[in-house]
Amino acid sequence: MKILVQKFGGTSVSTHERREDVVNKVIKAKKDGYFPVVVVSAMGRKGQPYATDTLLSLISDNFKVKNKLACDLIMSCGEIISAVVLSDEISKRELHAVPITGAQASIITDDNYNEASVINVDPKKLFEIIGSNKIPIVSGFQGISKSGFITTIGRGGSDVTAVLLGNALKAEKVEIYTDVDGIMTADPRVVADASLIKEISYNEVFQLADQGAKVIHPRAVRIAMNSNIPLVIKNTLNNSTGTIISNSIMENQDRIISGITSVNNRVQITVKYDENPQNKNYFNLFDELADNLISIDLINVFKKQKIFTIDNKDIENFKIVAESLGLKYSIVEECTKIALVGNGMRGIPGVMANILKILAKENIQVLQTADSHTTIWCLVESRFENTAINALHKGFGLSEN
Repeated sequence: MKILVQKFGGTSVSTHERREDVVNKVIKAKKDGYFPVVVVSAMGRKGQPYATDTLLSLISDNFKVKNKLACDLIMSCGEIISAVVLSDEISKRELHAVPITGAQASIITDDNYNEASVINVDPKKLFEIIGSNKIPIVSGFQGISKSGFITTIGRGGSDVTAVLLGNALKAEKVEIYTDVDGIMTADPRVVADASLIKEISYNEVFQLADQGAKVIHPRAVRIAMNSNIPLVIKNTLNNSTGTIISNSIMENQDRIISGITSVNNRVQITVKYDENPQNKNYFNLFDELADNLISIDLINVFKKQKIFTIDNKDIENFKIVAESLGLKYSIVEECTKIALVGNGMRGIPGVMANILKILAKENIQVLQTADSHTTIWCLVESRFENTAINALHKGFGLSEN
């Protein structure tokens, strides 16, 4: 039996009309010779009655902080409602479906409420449901701790649920349905002629997702990569072939850059070396930042200074740490980190030079750069973000994919 896991996001199940589109995708899977296992997110976005953020708004902020166990319980309700409602829609088409919670699907987690890690998935119950020729509709984003309490597994958790189930059930592939046609070369809200990437490697997608692209959660990509399960990103609302993600697609010789994404709300920090040999705090800075839970990236260390970026939300905390250490520093606020991702840049000289040339033509100053084998990062002022992304997208011919 060929098992196919199909995950449908919140916008896909938000209305009756869209849920009918979901049912059509499930029916098509059966006609194509697969047995579908469905994973659902909570319906809609904040403001809609059963969305996760709406449910959270029913309890006080103080209670959320002090009672994360209870917080997980209310957060799990949105996906459970989706599973039951979608089962009803499927039954109207003379198919049999069984809505189940993450706990009933035997997704076992630790006790880290709100951000639980999955320890094990026992597929026995799911195989029993499949064996009775009924379609399991699994509530995503949740599990049960070893001590028996409902847990949630963090934002993007329904993607993670789908891939974990795909691995446990030895599925042929996992389809992630959303409201876009697949993974695009750039955010189409920023680049009007962004094009669909038809095939891409796990590594490239992980980098894009980790650097701001929101089509699939990076944790789900990592699990799929480790399990070697093909992923397909599709649009619930049409029949687009979507984007295929697998290990077999290592690189496209004609494509140096596969996609561009960005992360804003970055703050660039420059810390100067203190010439006083008695002051060792300069060398302890990174340890102090870590102890204060301040995450840093784009790290450049020189003899006389250290340059790095932090999230805007950490800026006041950074100032307290730096001043307690007696360090001299300067800050550039409202920065954006642009990431260009592509396996095709491996071993290709001149990619960074081309990026800088493209941005220079637009009179955009690059504040900082970093690179790996498959990703190049450029820090620019946020006011130039859209112009920079469009120029780079055009400069590397991504609209012609």
